[in-house]
Amino acid sequence: MYGAILGDMIGAPYEFDRGGKTKDFPLFTKESQFTDDTVMTIAVADALMKQAPGAPEDAVREELVSAMHRWGKKYPDAGYGGNFGRWLRSESREPYGSYGNGSAMRASAAGWLYGTMAETRKIARLTAEVTHNHPEGIKGAEATAAAIFLARTGCGKQEIREYIIREFGYDLSRTCDEIRPAYRHVESCQKTVPEAITAFLEGTDFEDAIRTAVSLGGDCDTLTCIAGSMAEAFYGVPEELTEACRKRLPQDMLEVLDRFETVRLPRVS
Repeated sequence: MYGAILGDMIGAPYEFDRGGKTKDFPLFTKESQFTDDTVMTIAVADALMKQAPGAPEDAVREELVSAMHRWGKKYPDAGYGGNFGRWLRSESREPYGSYGNGSAMRASAAGWLYGTMAETRKIARLTAEVTHNHPEGIKGAEATAAAIFLARTGCGKQEIREYIIREFGYDLSRTCDEIRPAYRHVESCQKTVPEAITAFLEGTDFEDAIRTAVSLGGDCDTLTCIAGSMAEAFYGVPEELTEACRKRLPQDMLEVLDRFETVRLPRVS
């Protein structure tokens, strides 16, 4: 999950095109802090680790909803979107048909905890549909987790690209140079996940993937969170960036991260 959280932290100061759409920027500033993307990534991981593989879907859903509400109340000012913020504050726990990119940014744990693609995609679907039960919201979460699964199990980028196009129908034909000039702040899966995947595919190492994602602009904390989650699975995360991440997280999140590192399945290099 370090890749997702670092993407969130590094991208946050440059959201709304504040980074000038360039790869040349300081990785960390005083504004490099976690947002709702990290809180919900932690919440989903916390929930999934409490349910054994093969647990009933209803039990997984209930754990996910409880964890999201619990972590949301711990960090109520993390920058949640309007609809999701209202859901967190509501007594109702029903999904609300969203296709926002929040379903994809919080799905990274599903890519690491399961031994098959079928189980990975099923759990990613569950993590989305408790709130984002629009087909595009579900697709974004599944595509993100699937790319992580493929990357961590040793698949090459061309194989990952072909799988995503075949299974999810995303258009990955544009380069980042083609995307960047007209790209603006859009919070849908449809306008975030393909761009995040493209940034990951073009990156030459973990840091370059992060910089490439930020350079696209728009909702770049979430976009870079998604791209970073894939880049971690493919490249791993440099130790110095892991330490920089940990210094910016509270103890309760570090405890979840440490537990996750002990139970997640290994990355095939």
